[in-house]
Amino acid sequence: MTGPLSDLLVVDLTRALAGPHCTQMLGDLGARVIKVEAPGSGDDTRGWGPPFVGEPDARQSTYFLCTNRNKESIALDLKDATDKDVLLGLVERADVLVENFRTGVLERLGLGIEELMRLNPRLVVLSITGFGHDGPEGGRAGYDQIAQGEAGLMSLTGSGPDDPQRVGVPIADLLSGMYGAYGILAALHERERTGKGQVVRTSLLASVVGVHAFQGTRWTVAGEVGRAQGNHHPSIAPYGLFHCRDGAVQIALGSEGLWKRFCEGFGLDPAAEGLASNGERVAHRDRVIEVVEAAFADWDSEALLARLAEVGVPAGKVRTLDEVYEWDQVASQGLLLDVEHASLGHLTLPGPPLRFFDGEGAEVTRRDHVAPPLLDQHADEIRAWVGGGGA
Repeated sequence: MTGPLSDLLVVDLTRALAGPHCTQMLGDLGARVIKVEAPGSGDDTRGWGPPFVGEPDARQSTYFLCTNRNKESIALDLKDATDKDVLLGLVERADVLVENFRTGVLERLGLGIEELMRLNPRLVVLSITGFGHDGPEGGRAGYDQIAQGEAGLMSLTGSGPDDPQRVGVPIADLLSGMYGAYGILAALHERERTGKGQVVRTSLLASVVGVHAFQGTRWTVAGEVGRAQGNHHPSIAPYGLFHCRDGAVQIALGSEGLWKRFCEGFGLDPAAEGLASNGERVAHRDRVIEVVEAAFADWDSEALLARLAEVGVPAGKVRTLDEVYEWDQVASQGLLLDVEHASLGHLTLPGPPLRFFDGEGAEVTRRDHVAPPLLDQHADEIRAWVGGGGA
């Protein structure tokens, strides 16, 4: 493995998406990630589909493939003494352990925090839960869509207040994985100073509340409750999706200078009554939409986007995912990876969103990525390494 974390060992006791996304991020940065799975079934997401790919007797879930690259897999029954010894051997060698069991499960397995720290005082432990490990609803089971609803995100998403919608990807899972990786790196940095590990905790609830941004202070400071209002920004206008002759485009006019530039480019009066400032335009959003869409009515989308670029107004189209992955700009940013899978052969996967450059401008981003593993694919090597029993 190469990358800035290539000297780290991560024991991954997670399943589904939040924890695996976190450990995949660490693996992308070069850490050695050993994924511990349940014998027979493995990670829950191995069964999440369709779509599945591959031969019927060895089919793979594309869901699993999205979040488990750059990992090794070993199947361990943690209620079996021999298998538990293998895990303990990994814990003793590890820098990081990540788990997303319900509160109390590790303790029942004899692997509570005190025991983990006794085995390895330098260990950084990340625990991801649904709603937090303590508090009046601590230990409550959480899945992404439940958390999106409970944490208020669905009330802000949709065509209007009576149309709550989930985000189109499991955003609470993904955010908690990202926050978890961020916390792990902070704890590792502190370990350099203290020589001691620590416990980092986050949750699906915390991850969503943590990105409320202006919608959060809109309530905590101004006392306003944000509601879903479709594809237009609640605090900036015009900012959103606008229809033209053959479809729609999106524009983002985040300053008065951009508003004036836009008006000049499309023959509008920037100082028209009720439209002269952002506050006025937000208060008269329906009129703004009417004015903008009237200006766009005779334009085809491609010509309109070209005109907006010429005028200097931030704009874009709404792409389908096939269009995204066929876009040369996406490829140029390293967002596609080619890997060789043990049973599927050549695969193209979505890639990590970070690139690294040295002080002279040469790119040093990791290139040697590894496909997601088959269940128990690396058991022999791992068992031999920790001395925890035969294959």
